[in-house]
Amino acid sequence: MRPQVRIAWSRGVRKPRGCTAQLVRAVVEAARAVGGAAAPQGALSIVFVGDAELAQMHGEWLDDPSATDVITFDLRGDVELGGPEGELYISVERAHAVAARRKLDPLRELLLYVVHGVLHLAGHDDHEPHARRRMRVAERRALAQLALAAPRGRRSS
Repeated sequence: MRPQVRIAWSRGVRKPRGCTAQLVRAVVEAARAVGGAAAPQGALSIVFVGDAELAQMHGEWLDDPSATDVITFDLRGDVELGGPEGELYISVERAHAVAARRKLDPLRELLLYVVHGVLHLAGHDDHEPHARRRMRVAERRALAQLALAAPRGRRSS
């Protein structure tokens, strides 16, 4: 089953042109990269926000007020209430800054953050070296399906 994706853009963030189909496809490819029951099957919400908003959420929900690129909330326990299986909050400002520093397209960086968030929702973790390597392999697999190569050592989170 293909996840249903809802996308929202906070006021004031820069939305790349023609990106919606690519963002939805990034979710599908990330889900395909992990496969099985861990992959999101139902509705998934993605909210694109600015750095300040995401840092505030990072502090409130994860006790770390530093800037970050993506926060994933697994809501599968609340699905019976009619909500999505998960929510991703992604910093558009962070994507633009990292893309500029690496001379990449900002949309490519946003797609990477979407893939990364979906992988977190599917149970991947990037805190320990072995788990981080597994996550990077899954990221590269999903990005390859989007015809995007993942630069080595590229993550900020």
